[in-house]
Amino acid sequence: GNCEIILDRKLVDKRVFPAIDINRSGTRKEELLLTKEELNRVWVLRKVLNQLAPTEAMELLLDKLSKTKSNADFLNSMSAG
Repeated sequence: GNCEIILDRKLVDKRVFPAIDINRSGTRKEELLLTKEELNRVWVLRKVLNQLAPTEAMELLLDKLSKTKSNADFLNSMSAG
C-alpha cells in the first residue's frame, strides 16, 4: 500500500505533533494490509475523526492512542459497529 501523509501548518502553530491532517491522509489499498475486522474498525474511526476539525481529530487520536499499548489494542478498544 501507499501512504499519503498531509501535514497541517495550523497544527504546528498550535504545537500539536505529529502535525498530520488525519482527515486528508490515508493509505491506498489498505484492504490488502488489514483484516476485514481491522478495516471495519478503521472506517469507524475515520467516520468519527472526519466530523472533527484537524486539530481536534489529532488531539482525540493522540489521547486514545496514549491509553493503549499497541495499535491492535487501540483498534480492539473501538466499536466495529
